[in-house]
Amino acid sequence: MAILEIKNIASGYGEVQILWGAEMFLKEGKLTSLVGANGAGKTTMLRTTMGEIKPWEGKVFFEGQDVSGFSAHEMADRGLILVPEGRQLFTDMTVFENLEMGASPKRARPFVDRNLEKVYHMFPRLKERADQKSGTLSGGEQQMLAVGRGIMAEPKVLMFDELSLGLAPVLVLDLFESLIELKKEGLTMLLVEQNVQMALAVSDYGYVLAHGKVDLHGPSRELMNDEKVREAYLGL
Repeated sequence: MAILEIKNIASGYGEVQILWGAEMFLKEGKLTSLVGANGAGKTTMLRTTMGEIKPWEGKVFFEGQDVSGFSAHEMADRGLILVPEGRQLFTDMTVFENLEMGASPKRARPFVDRNLEKVYHMFPRLKERADQKSGTLSGGEQQMLAVGRGIMAEPKVLMFDELSLGLAPVLVLDLFESLIELKKEGLTMLLVEQNVQMALAVSDYGYVLAHGKVDLHGPSRELMNDEKVREAYLGL
């Protein structure tokens, strides 16, 4: 069953159109990847889905309900959570305070203690640095905190925008291991990622976005073996 459906979406910024009838469906409990070249419209797709940008045309359905006109705040209260590119942490606040802020949606408040324990189990370094200001963390630790803040929101769907951007390979592996752990728990996720090979390796299903439209989609294993994908994105 599709928990999130993006149907024939057109959107952009000002008079500049970025998406041209893009479509995507997220199956419940699965990890879906959205990949493509820089400028293809991946972040615009996430922001439109989240309600940060209103679609010019098309519809967004969440759990079968048309949420196309909902705000990002309303979407978060319903369980759609975005871990944004650039982390966007409260750098003058501690690790613990940032995690507390993640639990601000109404539906997340009863589960603060449980989710905090989950985050600390997944990222022990965050527990060690709970009283440290987030602005003093390393890039990898900040990304862990951004993911942890998303988990604190008690998501039904957790979306990631460029999870591995600017991080050392060993930290990237740690973060992708956390995705595998969350997938085992049955969390529905959408991963926008520049590392196409890693994204397709951990996901169940993939979409390739090009020039604001979905160019290809299918099971991730099939996309990894697709000649067009291998040549354009995997360098093979």
